[in-house]
Amino acid sequence: MPTFNFYTKLSPFKRVIIALLLGISTGVFVGEPAGELEILGNVYIRLLQMTVLPYVLVSIIGGLGRLDQSMASSIGIRAIKVTVILWLAVMLTLLFLPLAYPNWQTGGFFSTELTAEPTAFNFIKLYVPSNIFASLSQTIVPAVVLFSLLMGVALIQVKNKSTLLTLTTNISDSLMKVASYVAKLAPLGIFAISAAAAGTLEVEELGRLQVFLWVYLIAAILLAFVLLPLIIHMATPFSYREVLSTAGEAAITALATGTVLVVLPMIIERSKALLAKHGMECEETDSTVDIMVPTAYSFPSTGALLGLGFILFSAWYVGSPLGIDQYASFVVMGALTAFGKMAVAIPFLLDYFELPADQFQLYLLGSIVTARFATALAALHGFVVTLLVASAVLKKLKWHYLMQAIGIHLAITFVVMLAAGFTLKTLIPYQYEGVKTFESMTPMHAQTNIDIYEQLTPLSATKQQQSRLDIIMARKNIRVGYYKTSLPFVFRNNNTHLVGYDMELVHELAKDLNISIALIPLENKQEEAELLTNGSIDMIIGGHAITPKRALKVTFSNTYTYHSAGLLLRDSKRDDFANLYDIQSIKDFTLGVGKSQYYQRIAKDYFPNAKLTEISDVRLFLKGKHPHVDAMLSSTEVASAWSMLYPEFSAIVPKGLKLKAPVGLILPKKQSDYVSFINTWLQLKRDNDFQQKVYDYWILGQNPKATKPRWSVMNDVLGW
Repeated sequence: MPTFNFYTKLSPFKRVIIALLLGISTGVFVGEPAGELEILGNVYIRLLQMTVLPYVLVSIIGGLGRLDQSMASSIGIRAIKVTVILWLAVMLTLLFLPLAYPNWQTGGFFSTELTAEPTAFNFIKLYVPSNIFASLSQTIVPAVVLFSLLMGVALIQVKNKSTLLTLTTNISDSLMKVASYVAKLAPLGIFAISAAAAGTLEVEELGRLQVFLWVYLIAAILLAFVLLPLIIHMATPFSYREVLSTAGEAAITALATGTVLVVLPMIIERSKALLAKHGMECEETDSTVDIMVPTAYSFPSTGALLGLGFILFSAWYVGSPLGIDQYASFVVMGALTAFGKMAVAIPFLLDYFELPADQFQLYLLGSIVTARFATALAALHGFVVTLLVASAVLKKLKWHYLMQAIGIHLAITFVVMLAAGFTLKTLIPYQYEGVKTFESMTPMHAQTNIDIYEQLTPLSATKQQQSRLDIIMARKNIRVGYYKTSLPFVFRNNNTHLVGYDMELVHELAKDLNISIALIPLENKQEEAELLTNGSIDMIIGGHAITPKRALKVTFSNTYTYHSAGLLLRDSKRDDFANLYDIQSIKDFTLGVGKSQYYQRIAKDYFPNAKLTEISDVRLFLKGKHPHVDAMLSSTEVASAWSMLYPEFSAIVPKGLKLKAPVGLILPKKQSDYVSFINTWLQLKRDNDFQQKVYDYWILGQNPKATKPRWSVMNDVLGW
């Protein structure tokens, strides 16, 4: 029992910290099996989310409904104006956070998210609830907030509202009780989340998380010691020192307890004392304080809004930073979703910006640190909003100085974040592994024999008239031609072995026929039809797009995959080419294209203002041999592979560009039985999921064999 008594004497904060440390230790000790605890973590997360939206509903309605008509007219407009300006200042601050994220080289395999249809922005469904219960069940936070605001404003004018206000208070208190019960499970939930994360996260991922924590803390310091007190100092009669000294006790108490609720009476008392000190205490300001403190508690605070910076971090973390064109959506959506707790807002925004949902687990891991600072900021925010509105009621708020203070803060934030980015890049070790990852790829399955084929040997005139399939089976060998720059379909890995998507298919074909392979490098596409016809080669691989003119000379197999049209360009130009409509408005730019006249004409249709430059070898473009070319039209699957080898380049699909090119194996003309067999074989491999597994491995980079079990004490030290 002594152990239990020791635990009960610990504060909730200490219990959570101990649970965090135990969880991390468990994850490090056990390794990947600790990932099974994620189930418990998910249960805890859902319990956290359970009461949030109902609480938002009743707290906003009750908070606004308690105002009477005279108070509402005197305080309401000023409170709204002050609150919106503060929200905007904080959200603009968040937009500077990416400046502190190190400019690390990144590159990754092709992702189907690049070509996925973006989620349609349904403004009406998002903001205007036709059925509030449906909005609650679907966690549509903005719609719930709008309904609550309208109900609260309407309730101001209702005469017999005391019963409803009592009801909202009772429901709010009940929901807080439920939340407090869930809070008692925090050590268990945090233990499960941290153990699962520590057991499955790679070291590189943990290293990146510290970037978020450092940037968050820097931003919190700037908001606490620059923005909020500077606004009060410049725009009201109160001094910088008075604000910090008066609000300091409440902020520290909130930091220690982890909740603003316990310091609301303290904020009210200290605010009234400070107003009295400056001769500003009167019935109007007393009412302002009594209304603003609890109402501000129900609305997003500076601390809550700062947590939304995780969305910007998450986008950087996965290698797809939000574009400038998405910043407006981030500011608006972020401010509205912050009415709910981060347990609801973060998953909603991750989904809205099409970021991986499992990033929320990473947020929760970091929130052990960030939540306390958010609470302290929320307490300071309550002071500042209350004093600003009270000053505005007495017409002692200097609005132009308030805007100047925000401008000074943003300028300081800009400089500090630039310096932080340079410092973090210097201090946090990081090494790009994309080239090593791609070049070290090995075949998925056992390979068949490869015959040495030193020179092209045409078939005799008689054999050329025979069935090619019969000839292949008789000599027990298939002659396969390929071009050197055909990754990820055919390329040499760091062991100089030819590997890739098409190589996997060919080896599977040879094993099914019990034959060997002869691999023949090709140089000139003009000769491929003749080489196929005379039997020097039997097939050409390399992810070749089917085109009309080429199909006149050779036979293509049935389509076995597709190229998704996209652009290969330098990272610095990603934002300029993110949208097809914006690209088409550029009057003068140069677009690199391949030799195919068929796709050159299509390129001209999509990019009418572009000057087309033919590029014979993509390596020349990547090595800077075409400095005047702004971007190269390419298969996004292929471009993604090249971007791993040249991480200063990116593969993107501009919004609005919807073009796919069918890919087939190149076969000889007038060999219907051979072509028919290949098509039948491809269909067989499609139906038994072989093609999909090969696609996932070579195109998407999903490589189960390459994923080594996480290092753990249990496996790697103790050998259990």
